[in-house]
Amino acid sequence: MLERIVTLIVAAGCALAALASTAAEPAPRYNSVELQAEAQREVQNDLLNATLFVELSDASPSALANAVNKSVNDALRIAKEYKNVRVRSGNNQTYPVYAKAGLLQGWRGRAEIRIESRDFEAASALIGKLQVNMQLGNLTFSVSPEARRGVENELINEAIAAFKARAEIVRTALAGRGYKLQRLNVANGYNAPQPRFAVAARMAAAAPEVAAPNMEAGASVVTVNASGAIEILE
Repeated sequence: MLERIVTLIVAAGCALAALASTAAEPAPRYNSVELQAEAQREVQNDLLNATLFVELSDASPSALANAVNKSVNDALRIAKEYKNVRVRSGNNQTYPVYAKAGLLQGWRGRAEIRIESRDFEAASALIGKLQVNMQLGNLTFSVSPEARRGVENELINEAIAAFKARAEIVRTALAGRGYKLQRLNVANGYNAPQPRFAVAARMAAAAPEVAAPNMEAGASVVTVNASGAIEILE
């Protein structure tokens, strides 16, 4: 009798486990179609980023550090006159220079300052003034984060509308009476252009002034992608 009760309990447990397993499995979906659509817009670049640097050599590390620091301090002092240009210190490093025989020959130091601005005219004038004693490492243009977010918010509606239009095309092609959205993912993308130019021209220390560089900011492409799946209803 006891063995029979145990057998019944085991059987009931197996039946419950099978029911639980069946309930956990998602219902099969048929006529499922993966779709993708995107919306993009060309946006005028409104932000400038540039790096200027000084690189010097000296037999004395202290004399070298003094010369490099003086050049950077002078540049930061000049930059304060340009209220619409944000300036900050960049990398600063000193390293030994060895002769072929492995003997210490001297020291070389490099320091950077980085500028950022939406006022291209002011930034150009500052770069020209700083190039008297520094070198322009690179200059890039991009869409500011605030402007990019605003465009992306507008493109979300366009991308979803394009997704729905494609879903309707698929429904019609499959002769469905309608469709049900299963899944939708929205992602953004940003294609910044290559720098218009990257300059590392060595300027003579005695040069009285340097002409401000001409700038063409260009444009970048902001993209929003909508991808997902729909179920065609028969």
